[in-house]
Amino acid sequence: MTAVASTPTPTQQHWTPDTAAVHEALVAGARPRPQGPLAASATFGWRTLLRIKHVPEQLFDVTAFPVMMTLIFTFLFGGALAGSVDAYIQFFLPGILVQSILMITMYTGVALNTDIEKGVFDRIRSLPVWRPSALVGALLGDVLRFTLASAVIISLGLLLGFRPDGGPLGVLGAVGLLLVFAFALGWIWTFLALRLQTPNAVMGWSMLVITPLTFGSNIFVDPSTMPGWLQAFVDVNPVSHLVTAVRGLMHGEAMAGDVGMVLLWSALLVAVLGPLTMRRYGNRS
Repeated sequence: MTAVASTPTPTQQHWTPDTAAVHEALVAGARPRPQGPLAASATFGWRTLLRIKHVPEQLFDVTAFPVMMTLIFTFLFGGALAGSVDAYIQFFLPGILVQSILMITMYTGVALNTDIEKGVFDRIRSLPVWRPSALVGALLGDVLRFTLASAVIISLGLLLGFRPDGGPLGVLGAVGLLLVFAFALGWIWTFLALRLQTPNAVMGWSMLVITPLTFGSNIFVDPSTMPGWLQAFVDVNPVSHLVTAVRGLMHGEAMAGDVGMVLLWSALLVAVLGPLTMRRYGNRS
């Protein structure tokens, strides 16, 4: 057998980067200014809205769901409780508006938890922006979705015979107050999203919280017909204060105390859950 001569391998050449040229390329031109808190929050809010473009099914909870809720409860309870749909819709529409908006606020937490599952959460936290902007922006983006849902419900109510005595200003004031409370309530679902492991868990716990708050209120009937123990819960329920204020604004009978209670509850929710959420947001690994 003949031996095969081995071919000598050429000596590898090591490339040494020109550090001066690299530095010159990096510092060339003006460095872009980092976004401020407002601009960063608006950017993340726009990201929330872009989800609708890529997942149009998300419009279901702000269009079809409120329509179904309004039609089902109006025609189910209208004749039995008020004698007619026309009479009941005057009392009921502000309440179902509140319930529909508050029910869909929980999707804020579900969306955030989905981002955590997919790893988007970690990428966002690594960005050089104001730390709370990702959470605040998501909540602000959802406020626009809630505005769309409010417009759908009010338009349907007008078709069914709802006539707000407070006029357009009263309706706008009622929707504005509802959006403030919905933004504050969203911090509960955001906190749950950072604590729980899966979107289904967030949805389950959110339903446990929102169901007694909405159904144990003055949305559907006058609390005077309820048992005493239930009236006691309804009287301290923040959703009851919200419904009373929204109903009063729409019918031109709003009391400053009712509006003030809603604003106080909103401030308390943000003041308590905001720092807790941000602490969990910063410590989550």
